[in-house]
Amino acid sequence: MVGRVTLSLQPMPVLTPSGVLVVDKARGPTSHDVVACVRRALGIREVGHAGTLDPMATGVLVLALGEATKLVPWLTAHDKAYEAEIALGVQTDTLDADGREVIRAPLGTALFEALSQPRGREIPPALHAALETERRRTVQVPPAYSAIRTQGQRAFAAARRGSIPVLAPRAVRVARLDLIAWSRDPAFLSLALEVGKGYYVRALARDLAGALGTVGHVTHLRRLRSGPFVIDESVSVDAPPDQLQAYIQPIATAAGRALALGRLTEAGTRDARHGRLVRPYDIDAPPRGPCAWFDPGGGLVAVGEVDDAGRGRVLRGFSS
Repeated sequence: MVGRVTLSLQPMPVLTPSGVLVVDKARGPTSHDVVACVRRALGIREVGHAGTLDPMATGVLVLALGEATKLVPWLTAHDKAYEAEIALGVQTDTLDADGREVIRAPLGTALFEALSQPRGREIPPALHAALETERRRTVQVPPAYSAIRTQGQRAFAAARRGSIPVLAPRAVRVARLDLIAWSRDPAFLSLALEVGKGYYVRALARDLAGALGTVGHVTHLRRLRSGPFVIDESVSVDAPPDQLQAYIQPIATAAGRALALGRLTEAGTRDARHGRLVRPYDIDAPPRGPCAWFDPGGGLVAVGEVDDAGRGRVLRGFSS
């Protein structure tokens, strides 16, 4: 008699998505809220973002899923492009429209006259001079309401308790700062800008208004680009899970867009996968800086860099 065989039917494992998802963040939620929403929608815990957007801000928020979370240090290093509107004459504690008004200052005569100039002509000299000062900026004092750690805590936590932290200036870079429009009543400036990592547009509102002899705060901020990822390829976080899944860019594609490219031989691939130095003749990569290393079949192996002797050193490896 043949014995009965009992089969234990186990549910099929759910494939954990890995890759980059570009979300068009709405006004209101924090960046962490968006991360939590995607975790729930896709059933994945490993989700990180590449560059915080304030709750008031909208636009491109780059999310890294699964193995792609290893790319975050390089995704956050890219320049970002914004469109912003700054209200003049009023400052809030957070330097944006979500904050509480703390200062109201009149517009000086020169600024009043500059804002009265009709658009379509040359930028008024007073505005031009203030913009030039900001274009040359190389250090910036972050807003007190920021996520920067100071004395073991987030700056915004101390600020909310009434203990306004004094934050050290940080190195910044302004690639482009253009004045798009201006108005006297209400008094505002509309700007387009491209800036490097760590630049705060809220601090721009404070500093630019100060250069004009008044105060100001951000009333509109939209990120149009983060590195190679642009608003036109984004999806709403409220989209159905299958649509979110369809917008995930494979990790190899995302790495190839965000980093310079390197090619490994079969031997170089084996060395890199074991974390060993890759010999110069087993790698074809730029001589300086991190780059994405691919195997002969086009699979992402690691992010690495080449030393002065031409050897490749693995910075972060990826599963095959």
